[in-house]
Amino acid sequence: MPNVHCIIMGGGRGDRLYPLVKNRCKPAVPLAGKYRLVDIPISNCINSAFNKIYILTQFQTRSLHRHIEQTYRFDSFSDGTIDIFPAEQTASDGEHWYVGNADAVRKNLQYIPMQDDDIILILSGDQLYRMDLADLVHHHIKLNADITISAKVIPEYKISSFGIMSIDEQFNIKEFVEKPKDKEQTVGYEIPDSLKFALKKSFRYPTYLASMGIYVFTAHILKKVLTDDNGSDFGKDILPNVLKNYKTVGYLFDGYWEDIGTIRSFFNTNLMLTDVVPEFDFFDAKNPIYTRARYLPACKVNSSQIENTLLSDGCIITGASLSRCVVGLRSVIRKNTHLENVLMFGADYFDSHDTNEHEIAMGIGENTTIKNAIIDENVRIGNNVYLSPDGKPDGYEKDGLYVKDGILCITEKAIIPDNTIF
Repeated sequence: MPNVHCIIMGGGRGDRLYPLVKNRCKPAVPLAGKYRLVDIPISNCINSAFNKIYILTQFQTRSLHRHIEQTYRFDSFSDGTIDIFPAEQTASDGEHWYVGNADAVRKNLQYIPMQDDDIILILSGDQLYRMDLADLVHHHIKLNADITISAKVIPEYKISSFGIMSIDEQFNIKEFVEKPKDKEQTVGYEIPDSLKFALKKSFRYPTYLASMGIYVFTAHILKKVLTDDNGSDFGKDILPNVLKNYKTVGYLFDGYWEDIGTIRSFFNTNLMLTDVVPEFDFFDAKNPIYTRARYLPACKVNSSQIENTLLSDGCIITGASLSRCVVGLRSVIRKNTHLENVLMFGADYFDSHDTNEHEIAMGIGENTTIKNAIIDENVRIGNNVYLSPDGKPDGYEKDGLYVKDGILCITEKAIIPDNTIF
């Protein structure tokens, strides 16, 4: 197999995930109690034996850079590398930052030591999935493709949210349209019956193939495409224009995949992990998801009632009731507190034992109820508090409380006083 270089896009603003991206970029957002979103594509690369990884960053990068530097280190006896390419102003590019994922790749190709027949794998930094990327690359090579787009079957009602492709029985992509606004744009795009059979599934509804934002390019093709076409975005600008001149094929992915782009999708995806048999399995020993080793004590639970909940390292839960929750690192939850459908990011450090008795301690106080909420890092919530988004308008933002997509977000480092009712 040729050398494979993996480029992970890590620089988007992700405004739809506000306020979780108020002080961090999307790939740095905590996931499943102890991970970060960027751990997913990096782990997929490592599990596929691809260890030449480049992460392109731009917006609110401090947290992301710190996590990557503290987590991923290859030893000096391997040729593996994880390089971070932050956006920079240069003499040739002027004062322009990245204006899209294609533009970001174009500005960094010169720093990747590649040969013309190498493979360039471009991945998103904000999706939850587990994929054998080696199988994707083999598919690209077997079909002698110039460009391969990984695709996922979706129902018709979702087509306006993705790049949609028309594909034949030999996996050749005939047409591509980015986020079609009406059905007329995708007439004839429905998946051929032969490919439905290959997926070994029957569908009761019209089905289409959506781009997953995962692309494979032969290196010299990528260089030429990005030189000839000055478009800033792969989905919107580049891909619709390459079909006539380059062999572009689809790769059908049949596993779990979620594009975490909104507060609602992020919230639902995390709580899905509390199901008895979740759609995505973090307990896969053969293909683990890697993250920073923190050497924290085990979670301690005292006289509590806990149902369908993930508990992370370093938690202390005393006399509380938790139902369908994800509890992050170093979380402290105190007596007679009830949490239902809550995603709690946890804390970066433990409170010192000499905290003033009049101060609100890190974590959640006593006699408190919280429902349908995301609690960001290092939050302090007092005693006798009630928090729920019910009846609150979207867009409400005040004193560390924000409502979006029908979910209450308690922002990073917020302090919620005793007896707050919301």
